[in-house]
Amino acid sequence: MCGIVGYIGYREAYPVIIKGLKRLEYRGYDSAGLVLCEEGKFKLSKTKGKVSDLEARAEKEISLTGTMGMGHTRWATHGVPNDVNSHPHFSNSGELVIIHNGIIENYEPLKKELINRGYTFKSDTDTEVLVNLIEEIQKKDNLKLGKAVQVALNQVVGAYAIAVMDTKKPDEIVVARLGSPLAIGIGEGEYFIASDASPFIEYTTNAIYLEDEEMAIVRLNKPMKVRKIKDDSLVDPYIQQLQMNLEQIEKGGYDHFMLKEIYEQPSVIKDTYRGRLHANKGMIQMAGVEDNIDKFTNANRILIVACGTSWHAGLVAEYIFEEFSRIPVEVEYASEFRYRNPIIYPDDVVIAISQSGETADTLAAIKLAKEKGAFVFGVCNVVGSSISRETHAGAYTHAGPEIGVASTKAFTTQITVLTMMALRLAKAKGTMNTSDYQRYLLELELIPEKVEEALQTNEVAKMIASIYKSAPNCLYLGRGYNFPVALEGALKLKEISYIHAEGYPAAEMKHGPIALIDEHMPIVVIAPKQNHYDKVVSNIQEIKARSGKIIAVVTKGDTQVRALADHVIEIPDTAEALTPLLTTIPLQLLSYHIAVMRECNVDQPRNLAKSVTVE
Repeated sequence: MCGIVGYIGYREAYPVIIKGLKRLEYRGYDSAGLVLCEEGKFKLSKTKGKVSDLEARAEKEISLTGTMGMGHTRWATHGVPNDVNSHPHFSNSGELVIIHNGIIENYEPLKKELINRGYTFKSDTDTEVLVNLIEEIQKKDNLKLGKAVQVALNQVVGAYAIAVMDTKKPDEIVVARLGSPLAIGIGEGEYFIASDASPFIEYTTNAIYLEDEEMAIVRLNKPMKVRKIKDDSLVDPYIQQLQMNLEQIEKGGYDHFMLKEIYEQPSVIKDTYRGRLHANKGMIQMAGVEDNIDKFTNANRILIVACGTSWHAGLVAEYIFEEFSRIPVEVEYASEFRYRNPIIYPDDVVIAISQSGETADTLAAIKLAKEKGAFVFGVCNVVGSSISRETHAGAYTHAGPEIGVASTKAFTTQITVLTMMALRLAKAKGTMNTSDYQRYLLELELIPEKVEEALQTNEVAKMIASIYKSAPNCLYLGRGYNFPVALEGALKLKEISYIHAEGYPAAEMKHGPIALIDEHMPIVVIAPKQNHYDKVVSNIQEIKARSGKIIAVVTKGDTQVRALADHVIEIPDTAEALTPLLTTIPLQLLSYHIAVMRECNVDQPRNLAKSVTVE
């Protein structure tokens, strides 16, 4: 959600900023802007629309020279998406300029006070309030920029990642964060600022991730200082060596990042269990679990908190943990969990799942669980992210950067991690016999090649997409382990094609959704030949009796469902608990092709953000 890029050094800043903003487009946005500083003068260009629109406009409006500057992609919160509300924003004097991710919750009283003091406002944004608050403090108390920013931030309530420049300080950028990620890339005689490392990975692999309530003064040819916002104490920052490479964040010949990421799943699932799953030795080794195995084995219950696709992965994990390790599991939307005064005990284990590691609601749920004394374990994809730092322990997925807003490989790698955790816990508790345990290890090791086989359904999915691309509604049905896959399949279709879709447990069809079924309604039924197969066949017969169009995902070689369904997509056979890793693949492909055929923006669906860092 929103993206920040900044540069100060010896290069021309404009190419670095524009390229960086394009790298951050995956985060979701509706407007873009940039400001360059040259000889103490600011040059501003901003517009509603895409970075390409900004690029065209900037080349006409301003000279593109200067070795210091910053850019922003905005996802509208305060004020509609338009040129005026786009970032950057100037203070009234024009001496300060700011870019900001997040929300200032108390902006209204601050704005009223500033208006009383003679300030005027051009935009509807909370950000313009913040930059003028900084200016008022700076002038009233005759403070340097860094100190004025610190004082101002101690007066605001909300979440932010900000970068501020001052015409009187043409060699300095002040940055700060609370609840919204901010990274600083450290090069030779240059610094880069960004919401994540992707904008500067080609220039440096050394980075600092600011912690919450920290600020930094980034100065040319001088040491960078990091301080605590609350008490001004100096912080000794940890410089990380980035593992990401440039190739990972390029499309690699695919038309869209989403398609590339769907096809990466065999390799990233293998990367996720590599070094952890030792099927030939009958072992699973995960440091975060191993070091805290007593917390898991003595847990009274497991609470899983997540949002969106990660919540669906948590639902799959509920089935797996309860069956394998016989511990009761509750799966909560993080956004509801934080507000409903939940009952949390010290012997609970809370598992927080997030692709980005920056999801605001999930972070708030983690903090609440910690306050109640629970052990909190994080599952996320981004090294150094807020969730990886806030949790007591955790396990990274190894999906690599996921640029497409609609998660695909994050879902399957999260399920992979959670399955390994459940198996390790089952082994420790003795709730699974040795032969079943060994069978699951061997089967999990085979999943990447079976996902590869499932990807061969691409042309079938494309053909089915061509038939149903104009459907106004779609129903997804699944049972047991595949009920969450039905929810995830419906979410993917909604997210990227804008077709209304709902996922249901197949048995619930008779309790409402069956009223929607007619000859125009496509129904996707997930029907691998497992324990609930006969029940699902009965559901399909009920649909067929009402002339619904049946798209069935079945086990290879199935004949019974094939005789009833209008369309069949085959996947390889596997253990029932692992079927979600395969059944989800054709649903991803189906959604992708429908969205492409509808000429939707597959990688950046409207109104959506990759990392939801505000409520």
